[in-house]
Amino acid sequence: MEGLLANLSSWVDKTAYNIWSVLLFFLLAAGIWLTIRTGFVQFRHLGDAFRIMFAGLLHKGKKEKREGDVSAFQALSTALAATVGNGNIGGVAFALTTGGPGAIFWLWICGFLGMATKYSEALLGVKYREHYPDGKIAGGPMYYIKNGFTHKKFAAILAPAFAICGAFAALFGTGNMMQANQMAMVFESQFGVPKIVSAVVITLFVGIVIIGGIKRIGAVAERVVPVMIFLYIIVGTFVILSNVSVLPKVFALIFTHAFKPYAMAGGAIGYTVKMAMQMGFRRGLLTNEAGLGSAPIAHAAAQAKSPIHQGLMGVAEVFVDTIVVCSFTALINLSTGLWQAKKAADAIQGTALTASSFASEAGIIGSATVAIGSFLFGYTTLIGWYYYGEQCMKFLFGLRVTQIYRVIYIALGFIGALISIQLVFYVGDIANALMAIPNLIALFVLSGVVAGTSREFWKKYRTLDDFDRAQVMESRVEKS
Repeated sequence: MEGLLANLSSWVDKTAYNIWSVLLFFLLAAGIWLTIRTGFVQFRHLGDAFRIMFAGLLHKGKKEKREGDVSAFQALSTALAATVGNGNIGGVAFALTTGGPGAIFWLWICGFLGMATKYSEALLGVKYREHYPDGKIAGGPMYYIKNGFTHKKFAAILAPAFAICGAFAALFGTGNMMQANQMAMVFESQFGVPKIVSAVVITLFVGIVIIGGIKRIGAVAERVVPVMIFLYIIVGTFVILSNVSVLPKVFALIFTHAFKPYAMAGGAIGYTVKMAMQMGFRRGLLTNEAGLGSAPIAHAAAQAKSPIHQGLMGVAEVFVDTIVVCSFTALINLSTGLWQAKKAADAIQGTALTASSFASEAGIIGSATVAIGSFLFGYTTLIGWYYYGEQCMKFLFGLRVTQIYRVIYIALGFIGALISIQLVFYVGDIANALMAIPNLIALFVLSGVVAGTSREFWKKYRTLDDFDRAQVMESRVEKS
């Protein structure tokens, strides 16, 4: 059985490698193109993005009634719940052991370009959303393809293609099986908890929340996401400061080997620049999902002030996910040096490696932080991706499919907790790629809409304060 799984993992890895050898250039091109079309939104309006995010965190404007199923911050939290997952803990560590330190540089590039991509996705998600017969919001790439494309025959093919790939990714890839796998692995490696026990607990906790749909998912995410990120960063800062003397060397490794091959001591293991680029982009997309098409499904449900406001939420989402959380994981693993040990490359990977790096400086507190972080990160990702898959399935089959999908999703999460890490990661890579292709096509086609909507907004309102004042004046006129 182990030999069969090893052969299957090898075949799936080769397939993922071949797909990503091509796709990463399209992702790079999309990020560059949308950065230009949006006027470098991730740099010019990063302050506005954080202002909107922190206003939501402090519940400012929450009582205002707008169209949508959840508040703008709950939509952001749901999207962050799905993106800030075990890819941030285990995926970054996996990138180091399979692509070398240079992979982190390309992960950062993926993040900076991904801010413009996610801005565009969130904007389009709100702009072209619809309503289901029960009054709830229906949104995401399948809807901005359906409603935004002028070539309706092409849209009739591409929209279902995205929904099929999205449902596949939710069930078999990034958001479900991989998360459960990493949660079970870290509890087994750090505390000796059998995987079957973790699988049962994960299944129970996920089922409790997803029964309530997007409103319950948003409410849970709004409370859990800020806490889990804060906890991870606080303990992570202690680990990094404990190794502060090696940080210059760490950054030198990242920047040097982004463009130069890296060889381990003795030359037994090496990483090429191509490997660094591919693993950086593969793990980058796994964590921030920019270009994947998943997050705009959550952003579409927001009670957003405007498509621009939710687009800026998307910018903040990628910054927090990739530039903050992923960087902490990378610096911690690189500064402790455990990733270089032969046992790390051969036996300790993913979340277990990050847990070992935390524990090397913070002891049981470090182990507990990663274990709890893995559970919370994975748990919120599981419930966020459930919603993504449900929306894709509803687009394809209508409201009646919800109960069947729910059972299948939970069952596959249970299975994911018990199988090999390599196979789960590689299947997730293929699922991500298949999902990204129709969405990237849509983003290129609708880039003019994104650019025009943005240009029109900032021409009419020079600042977000101007927009708020204009809304107050319009409200007063309507009441009078």
